[in-house]
Amino acid sequence: METIQSWTPLWACLASLLAVIPIVLFGRKPDVREGFTFLAGLIKFGLVLSMLPIVLDGKIIECVLVDIVPNVPLAFRVDGLGILFALVASFLWIPTSCYAIGYMRGLNEHSQTRFFAFFAVSLFATLGVAFAGNLLTLYVFYEMLSLATFPLVTHHQDKEARTGGRTYLSHLLTTSIGFALPAIIFCFIKADGGPMNFTGFLGDTDITRNQGIVVLLLLTFGFAKNGLMPFHSWLPGAMVAPTPVSALLHAVAVVKVGVFCVIRVFTGVFGLEFLRELDIGIIVSWIAAFTVITSSLIALSQDSLKRRLAFSTIGQLAYIVLGVSLLTPHGVNGSMMHIAMHAFGKITLFFCAGAIFVATGKKYVSQLDGLGRRMPVLMAAFTVGAISVIGLPLTGGMWSKFYLVWGAGEADQIGLMVVFIISSLLNAAYFFPIVTRAFLRPLPEDEEGETSGAPITCVAPIVVTALGTIALFFFPGLLLQLANLISQNS
Repeated sequence: METIQSWTPLWACLASLLAVIPIVLFGRKPDVREGFTFLAGLIKFGLVLSMLPIVLDGKIIECVLVDIVPNVPLAFRVDGLGILFALVASFLWIPTSCYAIGYMRGLNEHSQTRFFAFFAVSLFATLGVAFAGNLLTLYVFYEMLSLATFPLVTHHQDKEARTGGRTYLSHLLTTSIGFALPAIIFCFIKADGGPMNFTGFLGDTDITRNQGIVVLLLLTFGFAKNGLMPFHSWLPGAMVAPTPVSALLHAVAVVKVGVFCVIRVFTGVFGLEFLRELDIGIIVSWIAAFTVITSSLIALSQDSLKRRLAFSTIGQLAYIVLGVSLLTPHGVNGSMMHIAMHAFGKITLFFCAGAIFVATGKKYVSQLDGLGRRMPVLMAAFTVGAISVIGLPLTGGMWSKFYLVWGAGEADQIGLMVVFIISSLLNAAYFFPIVTRAFLRPLPEDEEGETSGAPITCVAPIVVTALGTIALFFFPGLLLQLANLISQNS
């Protein structure tokens, strides 16, 4: 592939980091502060969008900043996988910022300047991961994201928030330092001190099958933001954060960074062809399959709406890991597409959960009787998001699940095809009761006649992401084209 040198990836990352300065300076002027948040979001998305035609033309954009260690620079590399993730993250930051304004002001939350500042830093780190040019750069920005999101998780600063924050940070740092870092050092040694670029470099080394199994598992579990069991408990524990943070964590940035890193490991560190030679992908497949089914069963028992969504997220992330571990072109395509499809569907669901809380104070499934009659637009959007996560037609989630099942069939893994089907039925089992409760049951007598709703700054982003979920059903071509750039060259 032809390589183009450009500083655009760096500026796209810095757009949100530089915005922290005016966000802090104008902390006492909320409208100005949030104006800079939107401006940074638009600039970031515009810069990412400007690189799309180059990548679609089959070229790779590179940007070398500085050597961290000899022959291993801090470098950016924009390819099909990176641009796909960056497009999703940078676009969804815009409606998330709008939603955060309505949510934070609606509840009169404290420390809003700190909130928006760390929100911006988190998006900087997210795009750093998306555009990482080698394994070491990926690790640096991965750790940066963990630290940047910690103040968001502990925003409420009460006992529950501190407990959730400690679980969040300890789990992510322990796994990354204890598992991923040693594996990266081993890869560096095996590559004879080479740059560890994402070209399947381990396939050119003398690594044995047993060594390959250990490295693959260390990197897969080391990037624990992917939510694979047993290193998943940080994710539901992080639900103590405000809902805009939950949307950022569980739909866009943090969890998607985890599965993004796993896809990079499979396609860029090992290479699909080399993994097929070693025949070790199936080990990760069944770990992911166990996570898919178990998390879905746990979600069924959760009355807290946000916790139900959190365990749903764990299962959906495992879909992505399972798809790429199948080592088939359609499995990889399904994994990459599911990054976007799940992001739009799940962020809609989290937005709805937060808007319900702002408008009514309700946060449990058992409290949602008749809410569809009181808040029809909100619950209609929730239904769209739920249908997408289940994988039904007229929503984008159908396409990614179709390719994932196709990938399992392509790998002759009938058992894993069954896992996908059973888990989709479980998805329906924990989502449809919410929808039917909201639309088919009457409002409690003491709520009849109430018409108060969520702020328009909460509702508008929900409509945008719900419509985006539907649009991805009718226009999935771009995602598939970007996915093919990776699956056909790994």
